[in-house]
Amino acid sequence: MREFIEAMREAGEVVDIEEDVSSTYDAPKLAATTDKLLFFHKLDGTRRGAMNVTATRKALSVALRIEEQAIVQTLAGARYDGEVHEDGRLHMRHPNLFSLPVMKHYPLDAGRYLTSGIVFSEYAGVQNASIHRMLVQDDRRLVARLVEGRHTDSLHCLALAAGDRLPVAIVIGAHPAVTFASCTRVPPGKELAYAAELLGGSLPVHVCENGVRVPDAEIILEGYIGAETADEGPFVDITGTYDPVRTQPVIELTGMYTRTDPIYHGILPGGNEHKILMGMPYEPAIYRSVAGVCGVRTVVLTTGGCGYLHAIVQIKKRTQGDAKNAIMAAFAAHTSLKHVVVVEEDIDVFSAEDVEYAIATRVRGDRDLLVIPGVRGSSLDPCRSPDGTNVKIGIDATMVLGEEEKYVRAEWD
Repeated sequence: MREFIEAMREAGEVVDIEEDVSSTYDAPKLAATTDKLLFFHKLDGTRRGAMNVTATRKALSVALRIEEQAIVQTLAGARYDGEVHEDGRLHMRHPNLFSLPVMKHYPLDAGRYLTSGIVFSEYAGVQNASIHRMLVQDDRRLVARLVEGRHTDSLHCLALAAGDRLPVAIVIGAHPAVTFASCTRVPPGKELAYAAELLGGSLPVHVCENGVRVPDAEIILEGYIGAETADEGPFVDITGTYDPVRTQPVIELTGMYTRTDPIYHGILPGGNEHKILMGMPYEPAIYRSVAGVCGVRTVVLTTGGCGYLHAIVQIKKRTQGDAKNAIMAAFAAHTSLKHVVVVEEDIDVFSAEDVEYAIATRVRGDRDLLVIPGVRGSSLDPCRSPDGTNVKIGIDATMVLGEEEKYVRAEWD
């Protein structure tokens, strides 16, 4: 991560904050005012930290070394075949969460939350990596939100059924390529291989004392998830609203490793880094799905749509039904999508004004809306039904084939 921060500094994308800043509210408030990477030299007096590490597409472009406009198309061709090789064991010391500047972000939060921690877990020869929010309970225990049915939860259930605890290692301050890989739905156990591919083909990993393999990072916490549970929440999620209190598993830490003068990475809940990491990993999947039914140019999950619920799909229209096929393919690829707008190549998908123009001039409600009631939506959507279902809407904002002359936009040579 240090090399990445220096690359961002050279690109003029880092704001150095020299004065002392509190990890309670103050650092999160500053992160909410900008999308530039904030480097805190004095968090809570003596610690260092960073926020907005990948809060923009430009930052992700720097991290992945891919041109910004080519990110989706490039990642759509991922093979998940990077080389992962072991590079020694990590020696842990006694864990102490209170030694880290873990932040309290909003007044109604249940407490201090780890928000960037990548949870590496391994059981029965299968490894997984994914980010989970984790509430600090005391100096060596965390309450983790494990979404039911996702891979960490499945491995945890498998371990409990066998009378075991699930060994985990929490990585904070890894290279953003590793973070991005852990946020992407990949074939089982391929997160590290994908990270290696994104980093040029090879990735060294270290083995923790509990056997879990992890990449290089600023901070690594080792532990186990057993049968103990506790209340987790409230917590602000991707929509900027509070997620409810749930009973969730407790992670008991057994070890801790930090680099000299470590850099703590905090992600602002509901901020643009949160949205980038939640949404952009789905864009290549949607791209591949749409490519199976029509000519696709690019896909964007918009920040106004919480980086997760709204997609703009740009296509090369060849038949009159292409747009609706694209809508259905997008919903199939990302089941949490709520609204999809399909546009053509003359519309700038990164401009909300241009997309709105397409809706204003090319959509007729009785013809161009695809309404799908009673389907499973995102658990993060505050207007979902009590049974978890919602209504999805697709908008065909493309020109009618054969009538393109009606939509020619005035311009100068």
